[in-house]
Amino acid sequence: MDWKNKRVLVFGSGKSGVGAAGLLEKLGARPVIFDSNEKLDGQSVLDQLGGRTELCLGSVPEELMDTLEMVVMSPGVPCDQPLVEEFRARGIPVLGEVELAFRLGKGTVLAITGTNGKTTSTALLGEIMKAAFPEVYVVGNIGNPYTDVVLEQTERAVTVAEISSFQLETVETFHPRVSAITNITEDHLNRHHTMEEYIRVKELIAKNQSGSDVCVLNYEDPVLRAFGETLSCRAVYFSSRRVLEQGIFLRDGEIVLRDGGEEIPIVRTEELPLLGLHNYENVMTAAAMAWYAGAPAETIRRVSCGFAGVEHRIEYVAEKRGVKYYNDSKGTNPDAAIKAVQAMVRPTVLIGGGYDKQSTYGEWIDSFDGKVKYLVLIGATKEKIAQEAAEHGFPEQKILFCEDLKEAVRVCAAHAEPGDAVLLSPACASWDQFRSYEERGDRFKAYVRELPD
Repeated sequence: MDWKNKRVLVFGSGKSGVGAAGLLEKLGARPVIFDSNEKLDGQSVLDQLGGRTELCLGSVPEELMDTLEMVVMSPGVPCDQPLVEEFRARGIPVLGEVELAFRLGKGTVLAITGTNGKTTSTALLGEIMKAAFPEVYVVGNIGNPYTDVVLEQTERAVTVAEISSFQLETVETFHPRVSAITNITEDHLNRHHTMEEYIRVKELIAKNQSGSDVCVLNYEDPVLRAFGETLSCRAVYFSSRRVLEQGIFLRDGEIVLRDGGEEIPIVRTEELPLLGLHNYENVMTAAAMAWYAGAPAETIRRVSCGFAGVEHRIEYVAEKRGVKYYNDSKGTNPDAAIKAVQAMVRPTVLIGGGYDKQSTYGEWIDSFDGKVKYLVLIGATKEKIAQEAAEHGFPEQKILFCEDLKEAVRVCAAHAEPGDAVLLSPACASWDQFRSYEERGDRFKAYVRELPD
């Protein structure tokens, strides 16, 4: 496609929107970043770009609408709003930022989605592929816009992409050589409205796969086990609970891959810096994807043994007066937060609460199983969580309310005893009080480090 002087609206002014506009500038297009927030500091957005991009705030005027040849959606912008429907009614193509990048990129794509585990799996897979291949890019929901790298790529490029459900809503031709869905549990119902729609969108990652392509799936997730039977490509399962005839599994403390008639030992769990059964599943996801993308088993083992995890996911922060503090700000839904609680080996004072994604919290409360001494709640969901906690038998006198995270850290320090752990694993998104889970986690770490030794 000849992009020269094409008028393209980029819907959303965040990192993905700026990345898409920057790519369009380099292609010679005339991008316009649109944000419905009339009070946005537009100059700070434009300062990140090269001068060809215009800014439109509040609403899209008719004269601009008439000149548009394409709309590129940022993943944070819902696609079911009237303005997007109007674009489509006028016959204006509406693409996602990932779809735009894929159409312009080169080489092989490996893509991971799922409710939980996708960031850790993506980061580990990226490190394995970097050790095995000369040109590797790690992009997507992990924090690096896909659009930032596509013009650098050659045909030998390997793109490792973490893809969220928001990004999958707008894929059309996106076609990974190897894909994976780590698991599917309740999340983002405020955006997708029903579990059926959330599942449908997640499964779009394999929409264009066929033949010798591979999709790695969690055998212990009944939705994904059934999905594998419908695929046109090869389904490869992983399991942490049983030995599989084919696929990758955990057996007697060792991760093993069976491929055809071959059994390949990958790594023993005691060699891994990562803790917890959920992390062994993340290693299986990355290992299987790397194997089917051509990485040697020894490279997979060596890199896995040196991989300590990702920031904000059960991240050790410090020990203060005999109490260990852990940052799991990336635990933005109940299932992720359950895994963090299960990974704790000490009595735990737990910080929860945040933006309301219409989740339910009963299973999270039930997972405490006597391990959580106090539940310290912040944010928009604190009353809702407290009510569900009481209904599930958690002692009301052990539920403490705080106005913000700084107060929560001080309250935790006052109630924790030597030998305890304090865990930030909110089971909620951060957007009620923070711009991102990263900001929330960074603030938590700063508040912990301010505590007296």
